[in-house]
Amino acid sequence: MGWLNKIFKGSAHKILEGHNHGKYGDDKDALSEYEKEDIDHAIALSLLEEEQKKEDVTDNGSHNYLEEDEQFARALQESLNVESPPRENGRTNLPLPFPFVTGLRICAGCNSEIHGRFLSCMGAVWHPECFCCNACKLPITDYEFSMQGNQPYHKSCYKELYHPRCDVCNQFIPTNSFGLIEYRAHPFWLQKYCPSHEHDGTPRCCSCERMEPGEAQYVSLDDGRKLCLECLDSAIMETNECHPLHLDILEFYEGLNMKVKQQIPLLLVERQALNEAMEGEKNGIHHHLPETRGLCLSEEQTVSTILRRPIFGFGNRVVEMMTEPYKLIRRCEVTAILVLYGLPRLLTGSILAHEMMHAWLRLNGYSTLRPEVEEGICQVLAHMWLDSEIFSGSGSHVASSSSSSSSSTSSKKGTRSQFERKLGDFFKHQIESDTSAAYGDGFRVGNEAVLRAGADVLESHGIGCLLNATTAFYTS
Repeated sequence: MGWLNKIFKGSAHKILEGHNHGKYGDDKDALSEYEKEDIDHAIALSLLEEEQKKEDVTDNGSHNYLEEDEQFARALQESLNVESPPRENGRTNLPLPFPFVTGLRICAGCNSEIHGRFLSCMGAVWHPECFCCNACKLPITDYEFSMQGNQPYHKSCYKELYHPRCDVCNQFIPTNSFGLIEYRAHPFWLQKYCPSHEHDGTPRCCSCERMEPGEAQYVSLDDGRKLCLECLDSAIMETNECHPLHLDILEFYEGLNMKVKQQIPLLLVERQALNEAMEGEKNGIHHHLPETRGLCLSEEQTVSTILRRPIFGFGNRVVEMMTEPYKLIRRCEVTAILVLYGLPRLLTGSILAHEMMHAWLRLNGYSTLRPEVEEGICQVLAHMWLDSEIFSGSGSHVASSSSSSSSSTSSKKGTRSQFERKLGDFFKHQIESDTSAAYGDGFRVGNEAVLRAGADVLESHGIGCLLNATTAFYTS
């Protein structure tokens, strides 16, 4: 009875279970028309053989065996002579040739029995119409899908919801050669962007360092710098605008028992004028940041200062800038303080507070300090001024230990916007995270001395205690 092998062989139904793959299948495997004809022919031959064997049987019990074999073959023939099964999507669902229990399939979506096609994934079986995307609620008919938690999604829906977009071009951040999503992010603002924007000329704001988004247009200053619209809102653009801030800084120093007695000119200048003035210093300035934003000058020279606020035209570009030459005369150890124009008030103030400390040190005989000591102390004063401004503009009337000296002055400005407070925190973060030896390490040593002694000690005893502490650190 070798023909039985073709019936018993059948085919195993494979179900693919995985985290993000599914596979459709039918309940049974279909037999081809050729296979049906072979089975019918084999059964007919078998029945003919059995009829011939009946004539030769003996009385030793073989007759009963042949009758059972004949009944079994006829049952198989009847099981194959059933009505042609229905077709779904070009696939035929065939009943099993032998009547045995297969077990029920219960849909994980509707909890009802499954008849016909089904989808097997996530450790369960589903009606195709019950396996739906958690976002759009439509059936998932693709062979692949995505998962978030224990919820399935169309790959397109998942990408729209969870794939990060670039904050600059607003496109999906591409994957790298390893198939991983790779992007850059600003350490403070957490602005995410495609790695390509670091090399494709995308502008950065010269103040907050954020990249220019596609839907915005930064202001172009005449020296090549870009300024975002939020920073432009509080930017100081001409020398006269800086005078009130200058008075605030002087009052801040006086509150720290460090009154600057000499009148020091404060000039707002362009980048080129700042660089030229730095080269004009005979003693040289060897420990400035990569981009100079402020200078404390000691030599007589002529500086080009901004006389009137620049006019912006088409494309947010400066179309008119009025400057005038200013002759510096040496009446003391400091001839002027220069600050780069076009920066927000808080950044301009922190630069001015830094340079004012240089001026105070020179006017009081501290002209031979180590760069780490001098620049570190200047950064401490800039940080303290920022802290006082942020605190006084927050709407609180309780003074902190580090800002009590100038809170009365700064409170005149009123409550600051949320962005301006955030901007102040960013400028503090820049000082705190600086990695240079003079500015970064110097600040951390000086700030630690202030934290140990307390701002009240600094106010009552002056800068001497801070100088002694920082100098002792570097000489020990």
